[in-house]
Order: sequence, then structure tokens, then C-alpha cells
Amino acid sequence: MHLPVRAETFPVNTPASSQIFTAVLSQGPLTRLELARRSGLSAAAVTKAVRPLIEAGYLVEDVDAAARPALGRPANLVRVDGGRALFVGIKLTGDEIIGVLTDLCCRIRVARRVAPPSRAPKAVLSSVGDLMQELLVEADELGASVLGVGIAVSGDVDRGEGVVRYSPFLEWRDVPLAELAAMTTGLPVTVDNDVRALTVAEQWFGAGAGLSDFAVVTVGAGIGCGLVVHGRVVAGAHGVAGEIGHVTVDPTGPLCHCGNRGCVEAIAGDAAIVRQVREATGIEVADTAEAVALAHRGVPGAREVFARAGAAIGRGIATVANLLGPERVIISGEGLMAYDLFAEQIRDTFTAAAFGSADQCDVQTRPLAFEQWARGAAATAIQSFIRSDMN
Repeated sequence: MHLPVRAETFPVNTPASSQIFTAVLSQGPLTRLELARRSGLSAAAVTKAVRPLIEAGYLVEDVDAAARPALGRPANLVRVDGGRALFVGIKLTGDEIIGVLTDLCCRIRVARRVAPPSRAPKAVLSSVGDLMQELLVEADELGASVLGVGIAVSGDVDRGEGVVRYSPFLEWRDVPLAELAAMTTGLPVTVDNDVRALTVAEQWFGAGAGLSDFAVVTVGAGIGCGLVVHGRVVAGAHGVAGEIGHVTVDPTGPLCHCGNRGCVEAIAGDAAIVRQVREATGIEVADTAEAVALAHRGVPGAREVFARAGAAIGRGIATVANLLGPERVIISGEGLMAYDLFAEQIRDTFTAAAFGSADQCDVQTRPLAFEQWARGAAATAIQSFIRSDMN
């Protein structure tokens, strides 16, 4: 079954309108006075930017009784109508596709998972198409149009071109995913690295909202890092900024798949932990969950593996803090199931290795399921819809 979708563009594509809308989306509801103060725009410019967005149904105004002055009219709060539009976010892993349907405020309304028959691009795209049809049925029942799709993939992704240059878990090279997915879905498609997508979600809708400089570090199959500097997610000249997983923390350490020795990922990634626990205990550990269980049971050698992993992660985070001086570092990813085993080592190593005031950086942990990674993909689609300059 194919459901028709409606092409729609953001009603006013100007820097002021996207700035105002983004402020309300990530920090609202806000009064017009607060919007002027935060944006640095005049009251007249704020009104000019807000009016067409209200007329198009993207913003609504509510009376703020708490802000009612003793004399005169009460202040009005401007907020986003989350139900005005829907977006699809898709996270691709090596063996599963996770899809979510979100509203304009990036709140998950529906979540689905499917397993493609293989990792080949054609097979994955076919499964993505099937998943999209399910989500479009749900969208039809919610009574709003889907206006964009975001896809998050691990590895080297060129967002501007929509091309997956290299994804080790999918074994893809130079796949024009945005173009192929747009043909499959009939919708505008944004493709980005999964950690950067998660960083966008944290910047606009999570623990990074309102911060100018912060980092997201993900722990799991790989060790990733998303960077926000002066309010913008940094990709770097070649799209690989923030690869702290491949920062060398032990020159004599284990060989990494990147070809170097002692990378953070070669010590603290899931595969590395499983291998090291096998070597330390002599037990044929199948996966990370079993490795965690052995450490929790106090099997000799297992806890030491996690302690080394924590120290490597802490040193990697300290490198980020020393270079960029972020206000906050958010640690996330599926590897946080073992956080109690290496939290102390992360904290102690970070404090010891962070230089000067960098150790004052606020380090937070945010355990997130894969649906939240898919939500990150939806956030990139929302961002692309609002800010065409991001494409």
C-alpha cells in the first residue's frame, strides 16, 4: 500500500524566522519580550517573524496569567504547535532498523523495529520502505502530514551530499542514501552520522538546550562524540570531527580496527571489552551483557577490564574538554548498562587529565534506548525543514 504524502516548505525561510522558531522550539514557551531579549532582535522584528508562523499554524499564542501585569494587557506566551506536522526518524544498525514517528516538538508518537534480510543497501532500503508505510498509516490516523525523514547511520556520513562514505557496521561504502531513500519514501530525506544526529536532538530538545558549547559522548559498539561549538554542530572539513574513539590513550595498547594502537575504542568499545574479558577470565563470553554479568559477580579479571575502559573513556573526554572547553559533556549510548562498573574511573581519570578550569565541565549521563537514536534522526529532519541553510 502506498500512501500519498504532502510536500510542504517552512512558511518563512529567513534567518530571523528560523532563529525565532528554533528558540521557541528548544526553549519555549516564551513571551515576545523574551524572544527579543534572547535573539537580539527588535520587538518589531520578532513580531514580523512570528506573525506568518502563527498564520501557518506552526506557532500559537496563549495568555500567560502568571505574567499578567497590574495594569494593561497580559503577556502572551508563544509556543510551538507540536501536532502541526510529523517527522520520521530512522536509525540503521548492523542488523536492525528502528523507526519512530515524532511530532514537530520531536516527541515520539509511534515506534517500530524491523530486521532487514541482509545489510545490502537494496535490502535495507526495501525494509525502510515497508517501515515507512507502517508509520505513514499511523500518521494518517494522527491527522497530520509527514514533512520529512531523517536517517542516522554510524560511520563517515556526508550530510550535505546525503552519502554514506563508509559505515563499518553496515559494510557500506559510498552509498547515496538520501537520494535512494527519497525515491523510496517520496519525502525530503536528511542523512547524518548517528552520533551527530543524537547531538542535534540533545541541542534542540534535550540536555544541551540553551547551551552554546557542549559535547555528547556515546559508549557502546563504538565510542563516538558529537560537538556543539558556538551553537552549531561541528562536522569538520571532512565530516569526522569528534572522533574521540580513535584518540590514542595507550600507545602500547591493543590494535584498533583503524590501524592504530591503544585507541579509546580499542579499549572501551563493546567488542574490545568482550575480547578482553575472555582473555582475562578464560571464559568464552558471547556478548557485552555476559561480560557485565561476570564483572557484577566478581569474577577475577572482569572488573579490571571495565576499570581500564572507564579510564580510557575519561581520558578521551578530558581531551575534548581540554581542546574545546565545553560547558557540559553528556555521556550516552547502550554501553551505559555497565556504567556502575566504570563510572568512578571515568570521573577520576577525567578530573586528573582535564587541564585548569576544564575539570569544572558538567559531566552528565543519559542512558538512551535505540529509539532515542532514531529520534535524533527525526531531529535532523526537523532541523533541515526549518533551516534550509543546514542542508
